[in-house]
Amino acid sequence: MIRRISVVLFAAALVLGAADRQAVVVKNGVPPIGPYSPAVFVGDYLYVSGQGAKTPDGQMAATFDGQVKQTLENVKAVVDAAGLSMKNVVYTQVYLKDISRFDDMNRIYATYFPDSPPARATVGVANLPGQTTVEINAVAIRNLADKQVVPLPGYSMDEPISPGILTRDRLFISALRSKAATPEAETEAALQSMKAVLEAAGLKMDNVVFVNPYLTSQVPMQAMNHIYARHFEFGNTPARATIEVTSLPGNAHIEFTGVAARDLNARKAIRPKNMPPSPTASPCVFAGDTLYCSAKSGFIPGMNGGVFTPDLELQLRQTMRNLLDNLEEAGLKFEDVVSTNVYLDDLSDFPTMNKLYAKYFGAIFPARTTIQQLAPTTRSKSSDDSYPEIEQISLIAVKAAQK
Repeated sequence: MIRRISVVLFAAALVLGAADRQAVVVKNGVPPIGPYSPAVFVGDYLYVSGQGAKTPDGQMAATFDGQVKQTLENVKAVVDAAGLSMKNVVYTQVYLKDISRFDDMNRIYATYFPDSPPARATVGVANLPGQTTVEINAVAIRNLADKQVVPLPGYSMDEPISPGILTRDRLFISALRSKAATPEAETEAALQSMKAVLEAAGLKMDNVVFVNPYLTSQVPMQAMNHIYARHFEFGNTPARATIEVTSLPGNAHIEFTGVAARDLNARKAIRPKNMPPSPTASPCVFAGDTLYCSAKSGFIPGMNGGVFTPDLELQLRQTMRNLLDNLEEAGLKFEDVVSTNVYLDDLSDFPTMNKLYAKYFGAIFPARTTIQQLAPTTRSKSSDDSYPEIEQISLIAVKAAQK
């Protein structure tokens, strides 16, 4: 079957409807290694897929510095192809296989963002596709005049990031880490840093629509959730993708990054009928016409729910069903998805995941980032006949403009 794809192959400004979308590819650029678009341009935003360190001809630099530079060159090529520049980038996420190279990455990263750097989160992960040691995704704003740095008085920035970036309708929040004596205290400190960025932008925790808590095994999930729930309204919490990673910069154990809607009236939580209210995560939250959805797995909801198969394909089918429940509750469908994050237990499952994942989307594949955040788990049955989650997917969708 031939897929119809609307493609941007030029570096010029685009005139689109409020939520029209176009796939962006780079002529003679790095070819995608899966069913995703290098970027998707929709409304005011460009969503850039996770880029690795390979050159367009498939080569890989021998040094870490060379790989970081090539990864950023690949991000730049996609942004340029959309008619923008790196100055338009408002948010990035950096994934490193070796967190000890954090300072080396920062040194090179800073040269690509010498002024008004984007908000950012950086995490250490177990593995990345295509044998790259670094992967970077991005969000860019169409109009540079809509980008505003949010400084944080009294906070010492020892890395090339802005604490927050305001756009016309959103705030992108950097992951700001704090060390503390206990997991609970470190969680609270990290949340207070997020709150400080929001307040510096004139917003509150109520405005947050999506959060990525990144934590290591040193922070028990239950301890994090206990502190986290205190900061949000029960049943009206942000969407969330909680990802345990191998490491964080500065030997930190937890960080929070996310997005907030500037207009609280434009924020609306979405919850399918089969999902009870939660103290820690809403299934999805609208920020205007953009829907941010929590990471979903192959968990079967409802009474006696759980994951009841070790098979990736079966888990992934249930995950997509769970995501569709959320989309349909919001009046959307898979064709409205513009960006996804895929978290795999084992990257050896990458080809199997790609084959099934491709069946769920329409003419334009979303942008996508895929990582393996931890070492593979043992896929054995527990005492209650359930199995571990071996994949998760979070997504961003945009409501089509009214004709």
